[in-house]
Amino acid sequence: MTVIRTSHDRKELAALLGRDPELHAYELGDLDDFYWPYTTWYRHGERVALVYHGGGTPTLLALDRSPRGLTDLLTALVPLLPRAFDAHLSPGAEAILAAHFPVRPHGAHLKMALTDPDRLDRVVPAGEVLTTADVPAMTALYEAAYPGNWFDERMVQTGQYVGIRRAGELLAVAGVHVWSPTYGVCALGNVTTHPAVRGQGLATSAVAALCRRLLGTVRWVTLNVRADNAPAIALYRRLGFTPVAEYAEFSFGPA
Repeated sequence: MTVIRTSHDRKELAALLGRDPELHAYELGDLDDFYWPYTTWYRHGERVALVYHGGGTPTLLALDRSPRGLTDLLTALVPLLPRAFDAHLSPGAEAILAAHFPVRPHGAHLKMALTDPDRLDRVVPAGEVLTTADVPAMTALYEAAYPGNWFDERMVQTGQYVGIRRAGELLAVAGVHVWSPTYGVCALGNVTTHPAVRGQGLATSAVAALCRRLLGTVRWVTLNVRADNAPAIALYRRLGFTPVAEYAEFSFGPA
């Protein structure tokens, strides 16, 4: 019988996840005080799974360079999971959960990391730091440019959101999903440009400005992107990001 246990020891979890910070940037970031209250951690041997409760539907993160290594962990985790949840899983790991829950795939994704920050110098950065006063304008931009985007307004409090305006209108934003100077990691998120001004390099300039800002506080700058989002991947490559892992996103349980 596989024994799984919950873990409440951040030092222990950081040691395990920190062996591969580019793969586990989200999990390392969620050890931070800002996110920790919304987390439940499970461990089997040296494998770790996280269920994050801070964004509406709970989200399971279970990633490993050798997906077979997740078999025992996920099998033991099945009776402990919510009735419905989203999941980020290493390729192939979904089969274990699909035997117990209805599954809806949301496509293959890449994890990318900033491995050549010198490339940022080839782009003219632009943008101003956004605050909670800008949330209504940000929400309106996401509704117009990025429907279905997951935007946690709390993240603006980190001070790691950059926006570009023209004539007072917010037209491009780059932000973060996690940011933790304590654990040296961040993950970019909520990057978008208004449809009327796409192709003008606004997102590239905003991301460049944000990355320069982030490199003053963290060691690893990462992001998740759909594998079929060629324009976004090209943008990030121009800025010095490279793919470091593949994973897939799913929803499990009743629709």
